[in-house]
Order: sequence, then structure tokens, then C-alpha cells
Amino acid sequence: MSAQKGPANGQRVQSSAAQRVLETASRLFYEEGIGATGVDTVVARSGVAKMTLYKHFGSKDELVGAYLRQRDEVWRARLTTTVEERSEPRDRLLAVFDALDAWLSGEVEGFRGCAFVNAVAEISTPGHPARQVALDQKRWMRSYMKELAAQAGATDPEGLAEQLFVLVEGVTVTTVLRDRSEAMRGARDAAEVLIAAHGLTP
Repeated sequence: MSAQKGPANGQRVQSSAAQRVLETASRLFYEEGIGATGVDTVVARSGVAKMTLYKHFGSKDELVGAYLRQRDEVWRARLTTTVEERSEPRDRLLAVFDALDAWLSGEVEGFRGCAFVNAVAEISTPGHPARQVALDQKRWMRSYMKELAAQAGATDPEGLAEQLFVLVEGVTVTTVLRDRSEAMRGARDAAEVLIAAHGLTP
């Protein structure tokens, strides 16, 4: 029995160390920037050996990719949960903005813009893991909103999805510069106008 417990406990310790590295790196990458955050800083702040970081993530590039993947997973879960709570198709489209409002309100004091856009702005190398995750995230958002628009019976689901996507991206940027509640109210009002223009009314 004890021989079997050893590896299991060791695995949990390794997972804990990897999670500590990821949590520390995620905070630093978002707050201080990807380029400004070196592996040595992540190691020092997380309290793990550099070998541990490379064992679990392989390289800084892969660590940045893991940071964005985790952020994307959390966002998708929150977004889809909020949408699924609504029964009316039109309300499900508007729920995208409610989910975004809740997300931004949780980060308002330390909000530094969209992590995915920030990553693409910092990383120009084609094929970089982080750049690919960021681009995939934006493609998924457009696709998800197109799916919601089609389910709602919009006259042009793809067109409506693109318009709502631009609103989502725009209000995320605007929140860095002005009051979040005012920016979100304006975006949601604009979304209602666009949704109605595509044949979806209350």
C-alpha cells in the first residue's frame, strides 16, 4: 500500500508546483507584460526550481501558451454557463454582454485590457503557441456568437455575429479608458439595436 501511495503523492506535489508556476506566471504576464517577465522572475516569485518549470512547461513560450489556454478555458466556461441560464434566443445573445460585464467587474481594479489581444500585440512570431491560442480564442468567439444568432433565427447570423464581436472587442478596450458600467451599458444598448435590425425583437 505505501509503495503505491508514494508515486501518487509525488504526482500531486508536482501538479501543485506546476500550478504554482502557472498561477505566478499568469499574474506576471498579465500585469507586467509577457516580454517584461523572464523565467528567472517567475521562478523566484513562485518559489520553485527552474528545472521544475522546464519539466512541466518546456519553455517560456509554452508557459505563455498555457497561461492563455487556462484563461480561455475559464472564460468559455463562464460565458457558456451564463448563456445557458437564458431560455429566450434573443436573451442568449445579450447574455454574452452580461457575462463580459461580470468578467470585467471582477478585474476592474487591475484590468489591463484583453489578455489575448495584449499577447498578439507583444508576439509577432507566426506559430508561437501563445499567438495561436489567442487567434483561436477570437475565432471561437465569432463562431459561438454566429451559432447563437442562427439559433435565434437572425436574418444574417454571420453578419450579426461579426457586428456583436466588434462590440465585444470594442467595449473590452474602452473599459481600460473609461468607467466600465457606462461602457457596458452603451455596448449592450448597441447590441439590442443590432439584434432587432436582424429581425429579433422581444
